[in-house]
Amino acid sequence: MPRIAVVPDVHSHVLAEFDCLDPLLSTLRLDSSRLKCTCLAVSRKWLALGTSAGGLHLIQKEGWKQRLILTHKEGSVTQVSCCPHDEDFIAVATSQGLVLVWELQLERRGRPERVAVSWEHRDQNITALCWDTNALKVFIGDTTGKVSSLRAASTKMGKGSGFVMFPVQTVTTVDSKVVQLGYQDSRLLVSSLSRCYLCDTEKEKFWRVGNKERDGEYGACFFPQNKGLMAGQPPLLYCARPGSRIWEASFNGDVLSTQQFKQVLNCPPLPLITYRNEPQYNPSQKSPQSIAFPKLLYFGDQNLLTWTDSAIYIFTPHNGHVLLWTELKDVLDIAVYRSELFCLHGAGRLSHLSLLSVERCVERLLRRESWPLAASVCCMLQHTISISRARKSIPIERLEHLRSQLSSSTHPELIGQLDEVIAKLEPLDSACSSRRSSISSHESFNVLDCGIYRVISRRGSRSDEETSSLMNQSASEEEQLKEFSFAQEEDEVGHDAQSGERLEAERSEQGLQFHLPISFRTKPPRIALQAVKDSVSSFVKKTTEKINTLQMNSELWQRPDLREGIHAEMSANSAPFLEDADIEVYPDMPNTESELLELQSATEHAIFQIQDPLVLLDPHFLEETLQEWLKALERILRPAQPSDTDEDAEPLSNTYSHTPEESTEEPTENSLQEDTEMPPEAERNRQLASENETVASEEALRLVSPIALPSDLLVNLTQLATLYAELSCFSKETKGQELSCATFLRRYFFLLDRERIRRMCLLCRQEQQDVQSSFIEAMLGVTQSSKVVEIIHRGDLQRSLRYLRELQPWSPPVLIAHLHRLYEKHGEAAVRCFAPFYPTVTPADVMQMAHKSHFLAYLDNLVLSQPEEQRLSFLQSLLEPESLRQEWFELALSNDAPQRCDTMTPEGQPRWNSHCFSWGYGRLLALLIQLPADFSSKQKMAETCRDHGYWTGYLHLCCELQSRPEAFQTICQLDDISLLEDPDGVEPQNLAEWKLLIQLAQDGSQTSDVNGDTLSNSSADCSRKINPEALTLRLARTVGPERAVAVLEECGVQLSLSPHSQLVCELLKVAEKRQRATIQTMLERCDRFLWSQHA
Repeated sequence: MPRIAVVPDVHSHVLAEFDCLDPLLSTLRLDSSRLKCTCLAVSRKWLALGTSAGGLHLIQKEGWKQRLILTHKEGSVTQVSCCPHDEDFIAVATSQGLVLVWELQLERRGRPERVAVSWEHRDQNITALCWDTNALKVFIGDTTGKVSSLRAASTKMGKGSGFVMFPVQTVTTVDSKVVQLGYQDSRLLVSSLSRCYLCDTEKEKFWRVGNKERDGEYGACFFPQNKGLMAGQPPLLYCARPGSRIWEASFNGDVLSTQQFKQVLNCPPLPLITYRNEPQYNPSQKSPQSIAFPKLLYFGDQNLLTWTDSAIYIFTPHNGHVLLWTELKDVLDIAVYRSELFCLHGAGRLSHLSLLSVERCVERLLRRESWPLAASVCCMLQHTISISRARKSIPIERLEHLRSQLSSSTHPELIGQLDEVIAKLEPLDSACSSRRSSISSHESFNVLDCGIYRVISRRGSRSDEETSSLMNQSASEEEQLKEFSFAQEEDEVGHDAQSGERLEAERSEQGLQFHLPISFRTKPPRIALQAVKDSVSSFVKKTTEKINTLQMNSELWQRPDLREGIHAEMSANSAPFLEDADIEVYPDMPNTESELLELQSATEHAIFQIQDPLVLLDPHFLEETLQEWLKALERILRPAQPSDTDEDAEPLSNTYSHTPEESTEEPTENSLQEDTEMPPEAERNRQLASENETVASEEALRLVSPIALPSDLLVNLTQLATLYAELSCFSKETKGQELSCATFLRRYFFLLDRERIRRMCLLCRQEQQDVQSSFIEAMLGVTQSSKVVEIIHRGDLQRSLRYLRELQPWSPPVLIAHLHRLYEKHGEAAVRCFAPFYPTVTPADVMQMAHKSHFLAYLDNLVLSQPEEQRLSFLQSLLEPESLRQEWFELALSNDAPQRCDTMTPEGQPRWNSHCFSWGYGRLLALLIQLPADFSSKQKMAETCRDHGYWTGYLHLCCELQSRPEAFQTICQLDDISLLEDPDGVEPQNLAEWKLLIQLAQDGSQTSDVNGDTLSNSSADCSRKINPEALTLRLARTVGPERAVAVLEECGVQLSLSPHSQLVCELLKVAEKRQRATIQTMLERCDRFLWSQHA
């Protein structure tokens, strides 16, 4: 990993992506090529998504749950806007020019109603929607420049008010297409391709903003001044101009200044902080940017947001600075609410971003345990992290803990760079933490670009700051004791990131509030007075000692010693955090240095022997070497005998055996559907009881080493132990082995390489099922204390999946354990959502944990999640070994399929029109049939299709196998002539096949007359039936009427054509004669022309 470049200290905020909305789009079926998201809007509670099919999905932002879908037959949804002052109303525009307002009525649990409809812009493209900030009125703009208003009636006003329809009013018509609309305090702002216009909707007055025109899509917006010193002032206007310029205008439309951002944007872009990839900052990527800002939006805390198709820009217009700009690909539209923004990309993909301060971003990453990403942000933006102000939210201890979570083998460069950052950290109460503190303890200032010194007065003295720092430090200690939960992690509704930070700072200055870090959390009435008194006394005593130590002992701030002390403390505290299960202690284990030296010597000797190719490549010699090493391992690390520790081993076994009690909270009536809907792990254990009973009763899982092992010795032990497990698993002769694979796995799981053991279990899952069950049981025990388990047990499937996706990069064994729990909790619904975890979790992993029918649903979703042109090759890559093709094919034919009695007669023949039945996994079956295979495999698949009555696949395979007579016979029995006419149909290629087909049709009609089937078929569409007359007409269209009649005579078919068929034949004869005459005329003309050229 290359060294991370450092961002200059002028940047204090970043754009971060914490949520993945791809599963939401997949659930809504908005990730296909036919159905896409076309527009979006966001409010405090809702995320509204318009689709190309005319649907409007209302998504509840808390938990990302779909609450409502509104359909429109008037075309696709092109614009959507949520009412800012009443979230029960939403405006929608369609591609046909219809604009309507919906009243959702969710609070009263009523059905949504259309309370206003406008066809004023029929057949025009609606380009902008804007709500009145006080009334239920929507302003509409289109491509012709027409602006109208639509007022909605509300059923909340009483009975009969919903029947009132207000007339649509035309506000104005500007010179060109409306780009953007804005409304503030009864004034409407209209931005067109050439100008910006301001309209007083009460006095009906219009005037232009500025005098200079422009040509192109440029946005404009109101900028409220309701915070800080400007509170109570009228809003400002900002209008985009060419060349990265923005006009600042008064509320009356007078241009006050022009802000130029071309040179200010001559800086590298800040990377997007996302779980998708590591952030990369390139200091050399800088050049002046001349950009046309297509829209302007008021964003966050006194910021201005705009974007292009490749980047997002956030300005602070009061000082003319760029807060940040970030590259983002293929941006079509953006909707914002406070400090969060939702981006719609060109392929219909959505992304959810948040504007956060650097400290807040790192804090959220730490809470989500995204260790490498949090470390990268700390190193990249170290100027912001290192200042003393950041210690309030990111204490030094949290950064030390972050460093301890990084692996030295995968992130050595990152650990070294993070050490440098920790060494530069300023303490919270450092007197020289900022240059500004040397000027005044009560005042600070910053210098604007124009040279003005802006003085910021502080309301508290230095002593107040120290008191506030103590309170914040105690609060941070309290936060470390809290467990992670999504409910606490999400921002409070109605507060953006920056305003929340400012309010928190104001609260800290108003007074000192003690937050005691009490380890227990009982109800306040139950807290004893003496306990509170003792806690307060202890807190005051510890705080006083800490202050005295900080003031008197200056050596404490030497960073290397402190870091070593904290690291030792953190490592000591994190030892039991390996996993919070009840780990059995082995007091009888030898722990002397001599025995460790003996084990190390035996291990080094075994590794030295294995390095010899003659030993490594000979299974017999390799087994002898490992057996000798195993004897030394058993002497040192073997657990106590079962007879001595039966009572102790029993709780351990119960602790890590994953019982199905967690998933038995469902109602008892669901127990009858266990085999098909939610098969618990208990059923799999019953199937493997005979194999696992002996192992489980004799060996308890050991997940941690009973003694401390040096790191170099542990690496060598892991290599040898994993090799022994693999050799014992794949070895056919087990008599000479001292330990079986399952027993060794349970006894020495803490030494094994989990990923290699997982792959081993996949390869030997049929022969060593007890090994697979022991591995799953061990991984469930290893991950028992993970925070994901707590979230999974809460029962929210989407939230659990979202948190799992944020844990990238994934460890396959750990991820499989969590998915195993999800499957036990939610059954098939969980398996259908496992596709995004491919290729970390393979179909073979899911096949081992899930019921066959549920695995089929996962496989179908996995294949269909790929682009259509890549599905065939992707499915081919999954078929390893090749025998899986037939297994999956039979599985797809056996689930969600029609009854066999509906597709086949008792004699095994096709029933009439039984090919029209729908097959649940028809698309997967079609792909399996299209895959290339040898002749015997295709023949076996054809026989399977015939046995199950899947006639569409049978006909396709008959054509591939050149068994066309069988195909024609099946088509005649199905009695559907469209099977000959469709592009994928089986059409006769010569007269011999036509004769065979006509003969089969004649025999079939005679059989149906004898059996009386003609009456049953007479009610169907006769035009689709196969009979000699219909085949004769098709043959006449191919070879001509005369030749067709001759073929009938050769077949010996006596056929009297109906009047309609006779008329068709006569028309074909006339058309044939005219065609011959036309061809003859054309040939004669060509001949004359060629002779004239020759002459």
